[in-house]
Amino acid sequence: MKILERGFITVEPTSKFIDWANSHDAEFSDLVGNEPNVYLVEEDVYDDEVLLKSKYKEIFTNELLSISEDEDGYPEISWESFNEHFKVSFGSSVFDLMR
Repeated sequence: MKILERGFITVEPTSKFIDWANSHDAEFSDLVGNEPNVYLVEEDVYDDEVLLKSKYKEIFTNELLSISEDEDGYPEISWESFNEHFKVSFGSSVFDLMR
């Protein structure tokens, strides 16, 4: 097993994001309780909020694109909106079982 020198951010949709996704396709009700998406970041992150504020637009856009490519229907991509649409957590240990 190899230890990757990376940290991670997990992103889970809130009910607000799920409601938005369902407005595009009712099949997205399956997002409730779904596993979070994981974004790898630098291993040594000393301020989670600073890191997230520098990456939230990229993460938000990726999450929206996973549902719809129609950018006209996207919610506002702002820090406040991001926090309403997602629950975020951070971790610092990543193990690669394939190596």
